Amino acid sequence: MIALDMSDGLWTITLNRPEKANSLTPDMLEELCEITARHDLPNALILTGAGRVFSAGADLEAARAGLATSPLWDRLSGQIAALPCLTIAALNGTLAGGAFGMALACDMRLAVPGAKFFYPVMKLGFLPQPSDPARLVALIGPARAKMILMAGTKIDAEEALRWGLIDRIAAPETLTEDARALAADACAAAPAHVAAIKRRVAPK
Repeated sequence: MIALDMSDGLWTITLNRPEKANSLTPDMLEELCEITARHDLPNALILTGAGRVFSAGADLEAARAGLATSPLWDRLSGQIAALPCLTIAALNGTLAGGAFGMALACDMRLAVPGAKFFYPVMKLGFLPQPSDPARLVALIGPARAKMILMAGTKIDAEEALRWGLIDRIAAPETLTEDARALAADACAAAPAHVAAIKRRVAPK
């Protein structure tokens, strides 16, 4: 349910459970953690989904069994944020719940026009994953972060772009191609050079 393509010096991780809106199970989260902990990562990595939804968050049955509050979510987003390579979230559709952390931890975020963004922790009675609020605030500011986390606001791709939650809107048929174009310079550079530039633009 996690597909990994390692062609052309660029890795593409695809959440591949479209029949369940790419909702994540414990095994999927563990596999994502294993991939992002590898030491042979390339200069750029794209994270995307199969079908029309990027991810609905935790699998419903697994969430009821405790996955919604699992430390695996924060472990995964922390590993993505710490990667020395360029990371791009190519959001092929709606992003919801715990899956937010993966996209927030990436360096760039592209989304298709029909994508929606929401994180219904207030309604569901859960806390957001520990690192997500700070990353959200860094992108869109505290008031808008509270609109998403506390008021349960659902925003569309156009509003997400205006807020700074995403960096570009891409047509569904060119989403992967657009993400690859953004990764091209990094893929052609030396790994140490990619890591050095990323360190220089990291928040202090």
